[in-house]
Amino acid sequence: MFRIGVDIGGTFTDLYALDESNPTAAGVRTAKVLSTPEDLSLGVLNALRRAGIAPHEISTIVHGTTVATNALIERKYPEPALITTAGFRDVLEIGRQRRQALYDPYQVKPRPLISRANRYAVSEKLGSDGAVVKPLDEADLRAKAEEIRDRGIRNIAIAFINAYNSGAHERRARDIILEVIPDATIALSSETRPKVRELGRFVTTAIRAAMMPVVGDYMTRLETKLAEEGSTAPLYIVKSNGGMMSAANAKEHPEELIESGPAGGVAAGAYLATLLDSPNLIVTDVGGTSFEAALMENGRGLVTDEYELEWEMPVIVPMLDIRSIGAGGGSIAWIDSGGSLRVGPQSAGAVPGPACYGRGGDKPTVTDANLVLGRISPDLSGKFTLDIAAAEKAIATVAEPLGMTIHECAEGILAILCENMAGAIRMVSSDRGRDPRDHAMVAFGGAGGLSAFETARGAGVEKVVVPPYGGVACAFGAITMDVRHDLDSTFYHPLAEVDMAAFNTALNELEEHARELLASDGANSESVTVDRFAAMRYIGQSYEVTTPLPDGELTEASLEEIKKAFYVAHEQEYGVYSEEFPVAVVNLRITAVGVTHKPAASAMAGAATSGEGKPKKRQAYFGGQFVEIDVYDPASTSIGLQVDGPAIIEQDHGGVVIPPEAKAHVDQFGNIIVESKEN
Repeated sequence: MFRIGVDIGGTFTDLYALDESNPTAAGVRTAKVLSTPEDLSLGVLNALRRAGIAPHEISTIVHGTTVATNALIERKYPEPALITTAGFRDVLEIGRQRRQALYDPYQVKPRPLISRANRYAVSEKLGSDGAVVKPLDEADLRAKAEEIRDRGIRNIAIAFINAYNSGAHERRARDIILEVIPDATIALSSETRPKVRELGRFVTTAIRAAMMPVVGDYMTRLETKLAEEGSTAPLYIVKSNGGMMSAANAKEHPEELIESGPAGGVAAGAYLATLLDSPNLIVTDVGGTSFEAALMENGRGLVTDEYELEWEMPVIVPMLDIRSIGAGGGSIAWIDSGGSLRVGPQSAGAVPGPACYGRGGDKPTVTDANLVLGRISPDLSGKFTLDIAAAEKAIATVAEPLGMTIHECAEGILAILCENMAGAIRMVSSDRGRDPRDHAMVAFGGAGGLSAFETARGAGVEKVVVPPYGGVACAFGAITMDVRHDLDSTFYHPLAEVDMAAFNTALNELEEHARELLASDGANSESVTVDRFAAMRYIGQSYEVTTPLPDGELTEASLEEIKKAFYVAHEQEYGVYSEEFPVAVVNLRITAVGVTHKPAASAMAGAATSGEGKPKKRQAYFGGQFVEIDVYDPASTSIGLQVDGPAIIEQDHGGVVIPPEAKAHVDQFGNIIVESKEN
């Protein structure tokens, strides 16, 4: 039986499978197929067929998906209705009244997730302590529910202003709406993220309401197709926090899937950090459409509560701090109004794809540039033949207006791409007070190794690691994941005045709920670990830092330990702390993990264990001229191999370019380590 990891991207669908009866490199199967935008579930079945795995041979499927993210960005969802407190109908549109660009008079805010015509206000008000200030106007609510029903809307978000403290009015509103619209799908803010600051809570609840039909439909179609093919395996979905949950829970909480795809790469990074005993990594992933970067400390990815889907659209679900930009193999090169060469964020995607794919694309892309420079083979490592003439013709459309040769322009396209990606690395490292020189960069993705060295050098990183399965890393990471749930609640108290009984009760209630969720996902109760945190700040500050809490029953003696932990967290995040100002607890969080069995190191080594062939020769363009270089395919790549650039090491689903100023070697696990020759 196979444990399957699947990752669907904008261009490719990746699969990594491990035979549980033979958990070594010989038991590994991988596949990379074009995604099927018309029905993404077909891409999963195509990947299984490419890997030669019958659905009845699957024991577990762990699936990373961009279904929710793409639907949100493109606004392709059945628009929900929002019911809120009178006077707060326009919270989604007003936001925080901040400007993205201070001096740009022409900036336009993103379109709200729910249009004003679909936002309804009713009279109600709970105080910040949960006491009733104004009772819910049930007659008015029923009338608005009837209007929503008559307009054919069936997915509804309910977000009342102080529901973070008490969800009583929201629950009563749901009961009334279901009496009027029995088939309605309803998301309550008090059950989504009961946290202070209404904008984040309203946005996150709107996302949940919008995505429930989209994600639910996709998951149901995928489950149905797999069952029809003979699969009885449980389906798990990768979450934004780096864990996974059952498909049933994913249908109920699609807001937790926004970074589902890239989170698999961070999980692969965590596995690699343990394997290499290298806890500080910067994990990057270059796919066909996007580039993702995430920083890891002590073997864990950093988690953020300040993710923004778009400007002024905060999502308050705990998720890995992954920065995504439009940079990948399909990124299109173009000339801006000032006559400068630009790359991305537009992408040719899977359809029509880069010009060299011969599928109707005619725009110059990064893949076309790599092909004409000799960085990738014309047969794409045996997958299908690429059209060099079409690639040259496409690049000429930007090269000629700039007065450049095709090869000069192609090299310029890659240089711009690398600088864009280095900027994303700086956002997760130096922008958060971390020195990128203290980390090694891990290059995932089919195109990850092609520009890894130049990107790392631009960001100040000195060492690059390209794993043997880097081209399907997110799919590999999926099968290393644990079941995980992060639960939050508001608990505002100055630390010096906190009620210890209430403090412990709030934490215990969160933990009990988290354990229930783990049980519903099939996690073994004996494998569960629980970590506790508080979002804390100095009184008067606007934003909090996440602070670890001690295990066990908290007592008055614990407060000093908590305060010191806050000082450490504050200094790490902002570079300073003070013992003079009073501290407050704002939110509590429980992170509950159901630990799963991990693949053995022998399954990671891949084909790099016994390569005995000779390298091929190829002409490749570096530094303004073509030179003859060595090209190592899997048959000529072995553990201990030492390579001086310029050279290329090809993998099953990617390749690693070693420029003239770099060197590389293959370690005992098959990882390709690239460094400067000066090191």
